[in-house]
Amino acid sequence: KFKHRSSLNTHKKTHTGEKPFECNFCKAKFSGRSSFQYHIRIHTGEKPFNCQLCSLKFKVKSALTRHMRIHTGEKPLKCDLCEAKFFEQSALLNHKKIHTVGKPYECVYCEAKFSLLANLTSHKIVHTTVKQFECELCKAKFKHRSSLNTHKKTHTGEKPFECNFCKAKFSGRSSFQYHIRIHTGEKPFECELCKSKFNAKTTLTTHIRTHTGEKPFECKFCK
Repeated sequence: KFKHRSSLNTHKKTHTGEKPFECNFCKAKFSGRSSFQYHIRIHTGEKPFNCQLCSLKFKVKSALTRHMRIHTGEKPLKCDLCEAKFFEQSALLNHKKIHTVGKPYECVYCEAKFSLLANLTSHKIVHTTVKQFECELCKAKFKHRSSLNTHKKTHTGEKPFECNFCKAKFSGRSSFQYHIRIHTGEKPFECELCKSKFNAKTTLTTHIRTHTGEKPFECKFCK
């Protein structure tokens, strides 16, 4: 069943095979107008949906809606098995694998386990000294492409993330999200041992050492 007659009419074409919308660039055919319009933008590069807070542009309205949650901090998607909340559906689905399939991907170096192969691949770089992503402007090297992309903005001056509360601007998503929590008071990182909460993961990591007694930093002169 459908809320709108137009949605029903588009759906019916999946049964009849009718595809009345044809791309003039590559002759691909589509049953629905919206999917056809999105496809055309792949050829033209048009991004008609603009963020009014940071001027980023998007091809589809749904992508703009997801992006706006970065500015507002909204996490409308909640895991029905725990209290975790997420910005977008893909992150929620990845999270649910923790409950359904556990963590089948194990690091051969330290036995850390992950629910996603991509997370294991990213983690393995910690054990190596390889920094394969190099900045062509200053030759600085990074282990992750995302770190390189953030670094490049120090050369261009680009700061696409703007705080809706105080108009401060940031080049990286993580520093922007941390800043937003100063305004909202959100503390999403909770200690499992004493339930203390923190607004940054690094602060939680430091706090946990008060429970474990871990002292990872050793003086090279008097050890």
